[in-house]
Amino acid sequence: MSERPHDKRPQGMGPRPGFGPPGGGPMGALGMPVQKAKDFKGTLRRLLAYLKPYRMKLIIVLLMAVLSTVFSIVSPKLMGNATTEIYEGIVGSGINFDAIMRIVFILIGLYLLSSLFNYVQQYVMAGVAQNTVYELRNQVNHKLARLPLSFFDSRTHGEILSRTVNDVDNISNTLQQSLTQLITSIVTLVGVIIMMLTISPLLTVILLVTLPLSFVVIKAIASRSQGYFKSQQAELGKLNGHVEEMYTGHKIIKAFGHERKSVDAFDEINDRLYHSGRKAQFITGIMMPLMGFIGNIGYVLISVVGGILVTRHAIKIGDIQAFIQYARQFSQPLTQTANIANIIQSTIASAERVFELLDEKEESEEPSARDAAVLASPQGNVQFQHVKFGYKEDVTLITDMNIDVKQGQMVAIVGPTGAGKTTLVNLLMRFYEIREGSITIDGVNITDLRRGDLRMLFGMVLQDTWLFNGTIRDNIAYGREGASEADIIEAAQAAHADHFIRTLPEGYATILNEEASNISQGQKQLLTIARAILADPAILILDEATSSVDTRTEAQIQKAMSKLMEGRTSFVIAHRLSTIKDADMILVMNHGDVIEKGSHEELLAAGGFYADLYNSQFSDEPDSVA
Repeated sequence: MSERPHDKRPQGMGPRPGFGPPGGGPMGALGMPVQKAKDFKGTLRRLLAYLKPYRMKLIIVLLMAVLSTVFSIVSPKLMGNATTEIYEGIVGSGINFDAIMRIVFILIGLYLLSSLFNYVQQYVMAGVAQNTVYELRNQVNHKLARLPLSFFDSRTHGEILSRTVNDVDNISNTLQQSLTQLITSIVTLVGVIIMMLTISPLLTVILLVTLPLSFVVIKAIASRSQGYFKSQQAELGKLNGHVEEMYTGHKIIKAFGHERKSVDAFDEINDRLYHSGRKAQFITGIMMPLMGFIGNIGYVLISVVGGILVTRHAIKIGDIQAFIQYARQFSQPLTQTANIANIIQSTIASAERVFELLDEKEESEEPSARDAAVLASPQGNVQFQHVKFGYKEDVTLITDMNIDVKQGQMVAIVGPTGAGKTTLVNLLMRFYEIREGSITIDGVNITDLRRGDLRMLFGMVLQDTWLFNGTIRDNIAYGREGASEADIIEAAQAAHADHFIRTLPEGYATILNEEASNISQGQKQLLTIARAILADPAILILDEATSSVDTRTEAQIQKAMSKLMEGRTSFVIAHRLSTIKDADMILVMNHGDVIEKGSHEELLAAGGFYADLYNSQFSDEPDSVA
């Protein structure tokens, strides 16, 4: 198939930068809103099911995380012992350097082991995360190939890309980083509390007393900043949309002289974004100084009470040093755990959006490769028999369509906008399923053919060209697998594209950019026609294929297309009625049904809808081209 129809609806802003979908909800570490999942537990269970094949590796990750954290937790206690040795040596008979060196070597060994275990943990978890996300991406990719056209018609490109790229990346990052951080934070928190209790239960209670004050401060700041962050996200979305719109339409803006208006609109949105962002960052910027102030109060209390305990010989001076280090370690996992909790919530929301995509209703079942019908030598006889169809269950667009097209006939489809011309083609290629009736090709019901085999029977040239980022040679060769260089050049010559291709610096090796904007619209159309010629299909579908080329080139292409259509069934969606006068059959559509059928002369003589349509196009100059 040379070219598939594609959705040309206005697109959204595309995937936004960063992790996860936009939305309101609980606040992250700096007050950024994250989206809540609708079914947190159910989605979490489903996501964890992807990790089941890696249970043993996850156990290794957990063990490595525990060992790495335990060794790092023991270190402050040993450093405290070294401090005690030095202090007692100074005030006593002398410093025992052998004991201190022994502690130093033990510390070095512990740090090396901790680093080694941490490396193994990260390495194994990276493999688990990448394998899991690899499987998830494969499922999403295969799912997209099985979804009906109606799914893509009802959603913007940006939304689909956001789910398949941003949300999957969010899951990947959380599995690889946040999950191990969560394990480490919890182990650190428990281990630090145990170590502090072994040093001094009294100092531990003093430290824990400051926690409620920290939570009050965090909650107060988060609640104040949430509104500003929501406003910031909303204004950022508007700014992104404005920039994209202005960039894609910059030629039109310049042509109509609206540059100043565009800049003013940008300045207005940017100003609102600046004020909401400044207020949000100012309020959240207070959090760290306040948390530091509260933490310092705890350190002062610990130092004062610890000093008193040292003077009473209830605790050693090295233990005070160790306790202060544990107090600093204690606040870090708390902050990390709170932050990771929000990240996980955002990740579950992302997973839920991905699972919603995976749960979408797929195209109806098709016969297996063994049971499917095969058209070894397709002729191109097409029949619509009592076809009934509607895009919505409660709305019927086509009530009773009956068409009989013989091999080699040129069938023109005309009618006003929204009459159902493209719908007819979509039904023929099974992009949509009919409700009642049947569509057959050479007497074989299209539902008995595999979709891939069915669509290989067609060659399409649409008014909206589609070319991908690659060489001109590759774009033409897209029409037929295994096409030789000679086949490609022959097809280009038949489409009158060979001349302009050879004038390009790199010829057939010229690379087209993403939107193929480095060649003209007419040249794009010539390449898609060459692609259709190369495909050598049994049935052609043409949608005003020459609308983007000049009159001289159009005449040449019409000759090439006439030659191409010889012996092939052709469906031509016509907007300019002058191009379909020689059609074997003209189908006149309105409101989804074929209301008139016949040759050009027959329909003009009937004086019906077609005659009115034709005369309205050529009322001034009947023989001119519209």
